[in-house]
Amino acid sequence: MVSVTDLEVIQDGAGPRIVFVHGSVLGARRTWRRQLALARSWRLSMPNRPGFGSSPPLARGDFEAEAPLIAELLGDGAHLVGHSYGAVIALYAAALRPEAVRSLTVSEPGCLRVAGGNALVDAQIASGEMLYEHSADLAPLDFLRAFRGGVGSTRETPGELRGELLAGARMLMRERPPWQADPPLERLRDAGLPTLVISGEHSAVFEAVCDALAGRLGAERAVVSGRGHTIPAAGAPYNELLEAFLAAAQRLTA
Repeated sequence: MVSVTDLEVIQDGAGPRIVFVHGSVLGARRTWRRQLALARSWRLSMPNRPGFGSSPPLARGDFEAEAPLIAELLGDGAHLVGHSYGAVIALYAAALRPEAVRSLTVSEPGCLRVAGGNALVDAQIASGEMLYEHSADLAPLDFLRAFRGGVGSTRETPGELRGELLAGARMLMRERPPWQADPPLERLRDAGLPTLVISGEHSAVFEAVCDALAGRLGAERAVVSGRGHTIPAAGAPYNELLEAFLAAAQRLTA
């Protein structure tokens, strides 16, 4: 059993607190390295999810099992930011403790079923299901390449996996697929949290998912293009958007 005190948490900066939740394959340091610049005005908490960095693993990555850890990490209140699989976790965590969420920002969450009925989204889910059904027949490198191609990641996949990348690919192959998520969106909407949904303008599937999610949450909607699904890696454009949103939310909740 993993508790919140077991998690490795990268801390930096001073000011209002932001909790960042990374996605699959790569941990907090790699995912959020371009957001360290925000430490000049904000207190950053960047946990490594179970199995990443020095955080002990779960038997299997699972957005519902990990959400209580992030919810507890919010403490007496923080802004919550999640990307990809981490955005799914953030949605569940915010619903568990909405009173501790100063604002919620998610970029391209993998909860594709929020836009179910869209032909492109349904086809993407079917492709993902097929990939996971055949995971036992695939090497980690082949699985990772297929997965990254499907989501539109712009991260370079080398010809041979080693170290963190190999470990992350193996965890990905065991992870509960994010399209199985059914986050409690009505509870989140009723909580009235300042919410921002960001897409990367690279995929009709993720545009549809983010449009549907923003509509159901009554959230602000934005696009940060240029890095495909790997939106935090855009650096300054992402940071400027995020910081403006957080500052406005901070004024509302102060």
